[in-house]
Amino acid sequence: MKYLKHFMLLLLLGNLLTGCFDDNDDVIQPSGTTEINDFIYRGMRTWYLYKSDVADLQDNRFSSDQQYTEYLRGFSSPEAIFESLKSTIDEFSFLVSDFVTLEQSFDGISRNNGMEFGLVRYPDDPNNVFGFVRYILPGTDAEAKGVKRGDIFNTIDGTQITADNFRQLIAPDSYTIGLANINGNTITSTGESISLTKVQYTENPVFINKTIDVGGNPVGYLMYNAFTLDFDEQLNAAFAKLKSDNVTDLILDLRYNGGGAVETAIDLSSMITGQFNEKLFTTEEWNDEFQQNFQENDPGRLINNFDNQISTGAAINSLNLSKLYVLTTRSSASASELIINGLDPYINVIQVGDTTRGKFQASITIYDSDNFRRQGANTGHTYAMQPLVLKSINSVGFTDYFDGFAPEIALEEDFSNLGVLGDTNEPLLKAAIDDILGVSSRQKSSTHHFEEVGNSNMQDAGYESMYHQNDVLKLYESNF
Repeated sequence: MKYLKHFMLLLLLGNLLTGCFDDNDDVIQPSGTTEINDFIYRGMRTWYLYKSDVADLQDNRFSSDQQYTEYLRGFSSPEAIFESLKSTIDEFSFLVSDFVTLEQSFDGISRNNGMEFGLVRYPDDPNNVFGFVRYILPGTDAEAKGVKRGDIFNTIDGTQITADNFRQLIAPDSYTIGLANINGNTITSTGESISLTKVQYTENPVFINKTIDVGGNPVGYLMYNAFTLDFDEQLNAAFAKLKSDNVTDLILDLRYNGGGAVETAIDLSSMITGQFNEKLFTTEEWNDEFQQNFQENDPGRLINNFDNQISTGAAINSLNLSKLYVLTTRSSASASELIINGLDPYINVIQVGDTTRGKFQASITIYDSDNFRRQGANTGHTYAMQPLVLKSINSVGFTDYFDGFAPEIALEEDFSNLGVLGDTNEPLLKAAIDDILGVSSRQKSSTHHFEEVGNSNMQDAGYESMYHQNDVLKLYESNF
């Protein structure tokens, strides 16, 4: 069952928007910030998952149109009103001032120099930060300049990276990194530097797909870095190759995967399995108004099942596995965690690495139009919202994993010995292989502990998102 079925909500929107107060377009003059603030308020009041937690979003908040208008004018920026309308437990809803960039991010398009990296605090000086290269994207400036996984850098344009400045330092299209060495807890500059330039780049999230001989048995290894719906065919093709290799086990590497399209997560879970077609994968819980409407009128809209087709209609290549190894870090979030939670009641999911992020909610893109979709959006600005609208619940009722999922085999990445991705001696992959061979005690430990503060993907508009694809509201068009 595909997620697009969820949005034929004409009757529901009519009930939600009628009776709040009279038509505000009659009293609010198109005056920049106030007009955008009105859009933000209407969108949050209609869709927000945690609406009941926010006093300003309650039905009786305003006694008149004038009071509502004064409320809107009390915020100096769209960002200010948006932040004021978020629940204290919400870390993930966000507002963008350029929805074109957001849409491109969901399609895997970004300004990128090809150096994918993490940022962590110095162990002896938590204000200072260093970067470590996770992997290099093919055909990019970083690849041409010889940057490689495991490289360490602690300055950008000659400035020490800190917890206060790293967002500003990594934002420009061009910058120069200063290389460093790490020895235990000590980071020292080498005096070398590399200049890098970003260009528009489309990333194929299927980064590595190979079959490894493990004790005479073919074991699949798939490194998958984002749940990008536009690359479902490539993902399905990767599984066709694994299926033709007759893999007996699969190691799914989601260590740097911050999430993406929910539909792709369902398809990937169906590729891993296949024997559970049409069985319950997850259910959804929306805000009170949406939830009641669904339960009374069409409870099937809250149900998401394993399926046998990708978004293009092609048949899914499934492996029919009963066990899955998943490699994770703190950067594994959203749709990556949905894989773990949705599959856990059905097969043996063995997690190797570090505890995941802890995000079980999904969002949609809300535009400033009468029906909140892209077509007909206000041409006077390009603001859009990505509010949390639902939380996912697996088939046995588990959700609300705020603290993430802890691994069965705990092993943090060692920045002084990251290894080569896909190589059987790379530490996380080796730990999974050892477990397959039965030579692991499942008691691993980390030699170093560093606190990660960010990574290269945090500049992307869709960072750590689990979302319905951009045009999920398209079913409105034939009903309004």
